[in-house]
Amino acid sequence: MTYANQKLSKEKVFRDPVHNYVYVNYKVILDLINTTEFQRLRRIHQLGTTPLVFHGAEHSRFSHSLGVYEIARRITESFAKNYPSKTPDDGLWNSSEELVTLCAALLHDIGHGPYSHTFEHIFHTDHEAITRQIITSDQTEINAVLKRVSPEFPEKVASVINKTYPNRQVVEIISSQLDADRMDYLLRDAYNTGVKYGTFDLQRILEVMRPYHDGICFEISGMHAVEDYIVSRFQMYQQVYFHPGSRSMEVVLNRLLSRAKEVFQKTVTETSQVPYLLLPFFEDKFDLDDYLQLDDGVLNTYFIHWKRYSDDILADLASRFIDRKPFKSVRFTNETKSLIPELQKLIEQAGYNPEYYTSTDDSFDQPYDAYTPAKKQIQLIQADGSLVQLSDISPIVSAISDRSEGDNRFFFPKNILTREENVDLFQSEYDEFTKHIHNDKLI
Repeated sequence: MTYANQKLSKEKVFRDPVHNYVYVNYKVILDLINTTEFQRLRRIHQLGTTPLVFHGAEHSRFSHSLGVYEIARRITESFAKNYPSKTPDDGLWNSSEELVTLCAALLHDIGHGPYSHTFEHIFHTDHEAITRQIITSDQTEINAVLKRVSPEFPEKVASVINKTYPNRQVVEIISSQLDADRMDYLLRDAYNTGVKYGTFDLQRILEVMRPYHDGICFEISGMHAVEDYIVSRFQMYQQVYFHPGSRSMEVVLNRLLSRAKEVFQKTVTETSQVPYLLLPFFEDKFDLDDYLQLDDGVLNTYFIHWKRYSDDILADLASRFIDRKPFKSVRFTNETKSLIPELQKLIEQAGYNPEYYTSTDDSFDQPYDAYTPAKKQIQLIQADGSLVQLSDISPIVSAISDRSEGDNRFFFPKNILTREENVDLFQSEYDEFTKHIHNDKLI
């Protein structure tokens, strides 16, 4: 028996709050889970700064990755049972694609770093490129496990994640408008944040999902379950992912890392406050090993040290992040955007460096991309075998297709709106600032 086909003597199960159980039968899957690189995902929050707003959202990239694997496992099991390929090019499921699908599902997020999206923005990293690097580099345990399947197997898995794998069915199970990744993170994020918006009928969707020549499609009888998923995704973005509090803490984190980069690029003294593991990123000279040293706990430890650093701005921003002191924000439009430079001057006059204490941020998401070529439409299969696009027959989906929903916000220290003991020192600046704010909007 080859390593690719080697099954565990007893099925391994992981208890999971979303899927109840995650089942592992292949030895290669368990070996991948036990690698150093995969275990690191336990120490990286799935939702970055969101736990500072939704306190239950302490789940990790590790649990999400297991969840995506489990959904992919159920999909391939259903396809093998109900839609097995009988002749070449019949558009049905070839069971030889199972292992590459399961490995890609498990490893799709392996390249995420601490506070992933903020970290990427500051240090110009790319978690998808690093995911492929971890899979294909002969320096990683993950690569060593995958090579035991075959020398070319790591490249196959990486190509699925890169969306260049020739079998579109495999690619769309992992990455499409209705894939294992999105289904797991919506259900898992809804469960852990305590909201009800992200719930939908996963079992029904899996029952109506099927392969066809150009990817995956859904039986038209399951249209309402698919609609429910689209609406749930829309609600989660508006209520959770775009929450002003989470975005505010991301801004604080962004400014904190930016200030740290400036401070430690100029001078480094031998103290416990020096972020030795971050220095390669401040100098833009990091390698894969440097990247894999980092997790949320590493950054948080440095932030705690910086609360007592001699640089006042760095110390203050570190305190704001660790002690959860978010910036205030207000919405602005194209018409009121011109007010922001004036408000930044007032904030500077009140004693705050606007480079580190103000920011603008936009959050827009298309709940369903009907016409973007890069994002293929969800296809429904009719009784006669013909395909129809979801947005063509669903009034609900049609109504929200290609609509960008979100807002633009201006962030600033909450103190500027709060009367303090020394308020008369900057009374005129405070009064001038607050006259431009009404009902959470710039006016």
